[in-house]
Amino acid sequence: MKRLLTLLLCLSALPVVAQEPQLDVPPQPALSVAAKSYILTDFQSGQTLASQNVHERVEPASLTKLMTAHVVFSALQQKRISLTQVVPVSERAWRTQGSRMFIEPNRPVTVDELMRGMIVQSGNDACIALAEAVAGTESAFVQMMNKEAGRLGMKNTRFANSTGLPHPEHYTTARDLALLAAAMIRDFPEYYPLYSLREYTYNKITQPNRNRLLWLDPNVDGLKTGHTEGAGYCLITSARRGDRRLISVVMGTASDNTRTMESQRLLNHGFQFYDTVHLYHKEREVIAIPLWKGAQNKLKTGFGYDVYFSLPKGQADKLKAKMEYKQPLIAPINAGQKVGVVKFSLDGKPMAEHPLVALETVGAANFFGRSWDSMQLLFN
Repeated sequence: MKRLLTLLLCLSALPVVAQEPQLDVPPQPALSVAAKSYILTDFQSGQTLASQNVHERVEPASLTKLMTAHVVFSALQQKRISLTQVVPVSERAWRTQGSRMFIEPNRPVTVDELMRGMIVQSGNDACIALAEAVAGTESAFVQMMNKEAGRLGMKNTRFANSTGLPHPEHYTTARDLALLAAAMIRDFPEYYPLYSLREYTYNKITQPNRNRLLWLDPNVDGLKTGHTEGAGYCLITSARRGDRRLISVVMGTASDNTRTMESQRLLNHGFQFYDTVHLYHKEREVIAIPLWKGAQNKLKTGFGYDVYFSLPKGQADKLKAKMEYKQPLIAPINAGQKVGVVKFSLDGKPMAEHPLVALETVGAANFFGRSWDSMQLLFN
C-alpha cells in the first residue's frame, strides 16, 4: 500500500546547481529565431524554456572545443597535467588548418597558454597540442571526448577530431551542446572564467574573442562561437542575472551578427518571461515518515540534490507537489536509499517527478522491538 501526502512548497532563492532532468515548461509568447536549431535552458533547473529542432544533427564547428576543453580540464583536476607544464609542439599541430594561435615547434608553450589560445583565439593548433599532451595522439584524445560525451548523456553526438574541422562523422545537436555547456559551468568553476576573456596575446599577436556578446551584454560570461561553411554561424552563450543563469545554443545562422542578436533575444526572453524557484535544498529534511522494526520509529527524508523549477512569471503559486511513499517501510534503511517519489504538477498537468530519499541510516531494532512492530502490523 502507498500513502499519499500533499506537501507545501517552501520557496527560496539560493544559487546552488541541481542536475536532475525535468519536463519542459509551458510555452510563453511565440518566439521566432533565425537559426537552423536552437535551445534556451535554465542552468539551475535544467528545464528547456524555448527550442526548435533540438535533436536535429548539425555540424558543431569550433563548438567542438568545449568538449576538448572539458577533457583537458578533467586532466588538470586529476593532476595528469599541470598549468605550468611545457608542451612540445608537433609539426602536425603547427601545420593544422583553420584558426590558429600561432604556436611554433621551437618556441616553449605551456598548458595554460594553450588553453587560452584554444578558448579565446579558437586555435586549432592549440587543440591538437593539448590533445597530444593529454593522450599522446589526437585520435586517442578523441576517444576520450566520445567517452565523456556518453557519460554526459550526449546521445546524438560523435566527435572525429578535437578542433571542429569538417568531417562526415563529426556531429552533434543543440540539446547535446546545452548539456555540455551546463557541465562546463558546473564541473569546472575554476576554469570557466577563461570564457569571459575578451582577448589574448600570444607570440606578439593579439586576437579578440569572437563572442561579441561579451562586449554587448555585461551579464554574459561565455561560452563559444563556431563557424564553417557547412555549420553556418553558431554560438553557445551563458548569462547570469542575480541568482539565475541561462544557457542558449544557436546553430546554423546566416552571419556573425545574426547569431549574436538571436542569442541576445533568447536570453532576454528567458529572463523576461520566466522565474526560477528553489523549492527544496539538498539533504534538508522535508518530512519524517513512519518506520517499522527500526531503532527509531521515524525516518528523516528529503532530496539528494537541490530541487529547482523554472516557471512562467506569476505561476509559482500554482505549482503543487504530492508525495508517495511505501508503507509499511521496514528497517534497516541506508542514507540515500529511495523510499518514495514526489510528483509535481502545474494547473493539474504533470511537470516532473523527483525521488524521495532517506537522509539518515537507521538500523534494525532488537528482537523485542521487531517482534512488537510485527504484532502491530499484523493487527493493523
